[in-house]
Amino acid sequence: MRVLSAAATAMAEGRPAALVTITTISGSTPRRSGSRMLVYADGTTLGSIGGGNFEFQVIAEALAAIETGLPTRFSAHLTRDLGMCCGGAMTAYIEPLESQLDLIIYGAGHVGTATAAIAHQAGFRVTVIDEREDFADPKRFDEAVEVRCADPLGQLKHLPWGNEAYHLVVTHSHQLDQDLVQEMLPMPLGWLGMIGSRTKVAKFFLRYRAAGMDASLFSKLSAPVGLDIGAETPQEIAVSIVAELVAVRRRSERTHEPLASFAIEARGGDGKAYPPALQVTLPE
Repeated sequence: MRVLSAAATAMAEGRPAALVTITTISGSTPRRSGSRMLVYADGTTLGSIGGGNFEFQVIAEALAAIETGLPTRFSAHLTRDLGMCCGGAMTAYIEPLESQLDLIIYGAGHVGTATAAIAHQAGFRVTVIDEREDFADPKRFDEAVEVRCADPLGQLKHLPWGNEAYHLVVTHSHQLDQDLVQEMLPMPLGWLGMIGSRTKVAKFFLRYRAAGMDASLFSKLSAPVGLDIGAETPQEIAVSIVAELVAVRRRSERTHEPLASFAIEARGGDGKAYPPALQVTLPE
């Protein structure tokens, strides 16, 4: 229970870690099935799955799983594969913990409000910042959403940063959007998105170059933000934005096509079935 309690704490605090569980054993092994160990991103551990070369190899696999965000298994015969004396075999299931990511939304207008609601339901810890009192009203948001009535630029030094923090710029002012992105591009963050047309984005990049910004930073900005689903209303735009956030959080490398366009297993015929696809023209 000590390992599970520490895993829950790591998730609540947003500390990257992986939970290791011994799922199967055979022969003579140092630990039983169900034994657990917690591996943190800095290589420290809590608990043990038996020590020796097996545990050493599993820690390395756990660190890689934390990096990719994907669960994995590691199996080995302790003597034949690892040179240990036990003589048995063990399998470990390695599960990266899902910490609650921070999403900071700059702008409490229609799109910002709609995005905050959907992102909160999708499991993000949401903070909304707007200097306009009528918009930065906590009554307009779910009680779990933190709302700050303040100058967004002045709040930057008081916000979470790093790989576990996502930032979305959807303010009412193009100048404020430009200033915020200019300040944030050099900072460490997991994702940065901005609403606006391609023309707006191109103009911003020209101005950043003129100001001496390193153009290699431009690739950190996702703009225009959101997946291409033909969204028009604020709620639809919010769906497209949160869909992109989920794809980034899940490290999805798939093309974002309708699920109905993919074959599924079916009995008979050629073993494949294709559900009716959406009648849309997908981008090349």
